Amino acid sequence: DWDSTCDLHSGRSGVKFSSCVGTKGTQYETNSVDFKPQKGKKIVALDPSPPPKDTLLPWPRHQSADGLRRRKRDWVIPPINVPENSRGPFPQQLVRIRSDKDNDIPIRYSITGVGADQPPMEVFSIDSMSGRMYVTRPMDREEHASYHLRAHAVDMNGNKVENPIDLYIYVIDMNDNRPEFINQVYNGSVDEGSKPGTYVMTVTANDADDSTTANGMVRYRIVTQTPQSPSQNMFTINSETGDIVTVAAGLDREKVQQYTVIVQATDMEGNLNYGLSNTATAIITVTDVNDNPPEFTASTFAGEVPENRVETVVANLTVMDRDQPHSPNWNAVYRIISGDPSGHFSIRTDPVTNEGMVTVVKAVDYELNRAFMLTVMVSNQAPLASGIQMSFQSTAGVTISVMDINEAPYFPSNHKLIRLEEGVPPGTVLTTFSAVDPDRFMQQAVRYSKLSDPANWLHINTTNGQITTAAVLDRESLYTKNNVYEATFLAADNGIPPASGTGTLQIYLIDINDNAPELLPKEAQICEKPNLNAINITAADADVDPNIGPYVFELPFVPAAVRKNWTITRLNGDYAQLSLRILYLEAGMYDVPIIVTDSGNPPLSNTSIIKVKVCPCDDNGDCTTIGAVAAAGLGTGAIVAILICILILLTMVLLFVMWMKRREKERHTKQLLIDPEDDVRDNILKYDEEGGGEEDQVRPWPASASPQEGLRAADNDPTAPPYDSLLVFDYEGSGSTAGSVSSLNSSSSGDQDYDYLNDWGPRFKKLADMYGGGEED
Repeated sequence: DWDSTCDLHSGRSGVKFSSCVGTKGTQYETNSVDFKPQKGKKIVALDPSPPPKDTLLPWPRHQSADGLRRRKRDWVIPPINVPENSRGPFPQQLVRIRSDKDNDIPIRYSITGVGADQPPMEVFSIDSMSGRMYVTRPMDREEHASYHLRAHAVDMNGNKVENPIDLYIYVIDMNDNRPEFINQVYNGSVDEGSKPGTYVMTVTANDADDSTTANGMVRYRIVTQTPQSPSQNMFTINSETGDIVTVAAGLDREKVQQYTVIVQATDMEGNLNYGLSNTATAIITVTDVNDNPPEFTASTFAGEVPENRVETVVANLTVMDRDQPHSPNWNAVYRIISGDPSGHFSIRTDPVTNEGMVTVVKAVDYELNRAFMLTVMVSNQAPLASGIQMSFQSTAGVTISVMDINEAPYFPSNHKLIRLEEGVPPGTVLTTFSAVDPDRFMQQAVRYSKLSDPANWLHINTTNGQITTAAVLDRESLYTKNNVYEATFLAADNGIPPASGTGTLQIYLIDINDNAPELLPKEAQICEKPNLNAINITAADADVDPNIGPYVFELPFVPAAVRKNWTITRLNGDYAQLSLRILYLEAGMYDVPIIVTDSGNPPLSNTSIIKVKVCPCDDNGDCTTIGAVAAAGLGTGAIVAILICILILLTMVLLFVMWMKRREKERHTKQLLIDPEDDVRDNILKYDEEGGGEEDQVRPWPASASPQEGLRAADNDPTAPPYDSLLVFDYEGSGSTAGSVSSLNSSSSGDQDYDYLNDWGPRFKKLADMYGGGEED
């Protein structure tokens, strides 16, 4: 620490200090390479041509020689400025650091911090003995704009001599970086017809140099504009912000759809002589606005349509619109403003061609309208831009002619309903079911025929449609549903091509009393002695009210036995009871006639027979089983005869079964006494079944019979199978009464070799020995 107070004066010879207090023993130093202090308290300018030898940065003194305490003041080390991109030579001296104690003891100097002993390493170095500090390589301000180092002074033993001082090194910027655009191509848009000053887009360029100096101050300008229509200067750019705006009127998408603008960015505040420049491309698209109304290509259009057709395109309306195709400014919307009060037509827009398709949505009638004169207007989906008026050509006329076609005749009243009583005789005229031909301007005839007449009750006149009955109409027929009979008729004209229509006639048949009632039930049973058991009877009538009940039930007078044995008791208008009048009636079946009369006008009667089974009853009033049989008309003798026949039949079946079992047992238990040594039948092998299956088997036959007798017996045996069987008539060998068959002559002549029998196995060994000539064991 040290204290000093001085006045600084400037003059022609330099800068002079005066009125300094406590300046004894004080040395003056400067870190400027352009000045140096001299004796007499002056700082003079040096000749700039020779390089400076030393820039001395002394450590401040802590105490004066006389030991007096002075006011402390920090020694502020000015920053060290180093230009970037220096060409050297390196290492290049910057300053010299010195402590005033190096006069007494040897001192070692060192520096620490980023750029010294921290990355980036060894950018700066210091001579430990002299304190001279150097930069070892070119600096780049864009990598490190400044460095903060600390200088240290220690004795030879490493003891701290001075407190560390801060050194600030600033890298002086050089204009070594061009402006760089963020994008090489910028895209923007502006509506056509925009006024001057309309914002379009912003371009931005960055310069890595110091933005606080001219090196990093970027300015913009437009170099070229393509195309130069309608003016070569349609746009301008803010030199500082890079905002591009319109500067002239006349943007028209239909003439120029896109502009290409080359923008230049230059540093050094836009000085083209000293600054560095770069360029980018700005593509400006002129967007469409609805400034062109759609216009019809013709003032009138024509078309024709057959009558009674729908969803048919009768005319195509074409328009021209110079706006952007397939956009709301181009898409056409058609509207019928007059000539179609009933809404027969609509106009749909073709999404591809933008044409208007006049379509029939409601059928037209030639007899009512032979032609239509429509007035049609076209517009866009989007409204017109401000100040744009509709064109006179946005309205057109459409003439539509209606073509007459042969229409089918039709029945004005369909379904037609008439009412009449059933039972009218054939040939009765019912009604005239005529059709109308809508073709008033065609001379055509209509002919009638039946299309559906389920019961074939009707006839129609082919020329006038008069309907008469061909049979009696019956309400109770199966062809009548809910009292209504339905028939369908056809009316056809003689046009080209012919056309036909159908009509349905419904005949409601009013009921008359033409059906007599029928007694119900048809059968019943009752006890032979009168009790509470009675038969409830009623009637069924195919007619309807009032030609049905209440009914009258009565017994006829003939035969007289009916009223003698039976009686009828009325319950209500529809039911009555039939019961016995006498105390006992022999069991059996009785046909009881009953007269049933309805309430029609005139009433109809019917004599119906009810079969009544009279039988003995138990205590509950129900017929017993024997009584039911007896009531069926069989006496005791007949019942006994039936039971005897059943027993005889069962006995015969049992005897037949026993005989069959005995016969089967005899067939299986009868055995032949055969010596196994002489039995040659064991040479017969059963390989498979043939013919009748299980019946193809060897059947034994009595040994006493000759072959001829056995054959006759087999032919006459009813139990013999009706297919080929092997029958064993007898065997030869010892003990056989049939003798040997070896005496039978052979039909073959000469010797025959039977040695091959030896190859057939042990079952053929006996034959091989007999015929092969081999020696016997």
